[in-house]
Amino acid sequence: MSSVAVYCGSSPGADPAFVEAAAELGRYLAEHGHRLIYGGGDVGLMGAAADGALAAGGEVIGVIPGDMLKKEVGHQGVTQLHVVDSMHERKLLIAKESDCFLALPGGIGTLEEIIEVLTWTQLGFHSKACGVLNVKGFFDPLLGFLDQMVDQRFLRPAHRGLLLQSDSVESIVEQLLSYEVTALDKWMDLEP
Repeated sequence: MSSVAVYCGSSPGADPAFVEAAAELGRYLAEHGHRLIYGGGDVGLMGAAADGALAAGGEVIGVIPGDMLKKEVGHQGVTQLHVVDSMHERKLLIAKESDCFLALPGGIGTLEEIIEVLTWTQLGFHSKACGVLNVKGFFDPLLGFLDQMVDQRFLRPAHRGLLLQSDSVESIVEQLLSYEVTALDKWMDLEP
């Protein structure tokens, strides 16, 4: 069983398509025998993804800091809910237990989490695939910014390619689970 880390908003967002995509992702993972690992919340996209997986008979592992348990209304129906002491512990446990990482729409926490694990991939700290489910173009500005980093020679094109993307649940999950990360030197050459 593959374990997919899902980073997403604790809010439902402005467009109902975001919640629908989160629920679809949860269902898809469960129906294909994959475990969902996420931040443990029962609200917003987090809750929709967990509920989608659980309704389809899937395994859902939540990881939530104790001081956020009430704020995010920790999901009491998940297969396992790990209550940890800090955000650092949360992120490390999710990273350790996951085979790949997927971001859905969310706020700065979601952005920080996917960029952190992408950086770890770039630096060779792990060789796990990272991607975004680009619901209704939500991640277009981020993807454009990464392209600008390549254009301005702050990011190798091969490292830009480490962030997989699709607007299709099936496509992004299959990309993540079949992608083989190749170790590359992070450092740009000094020539113009």
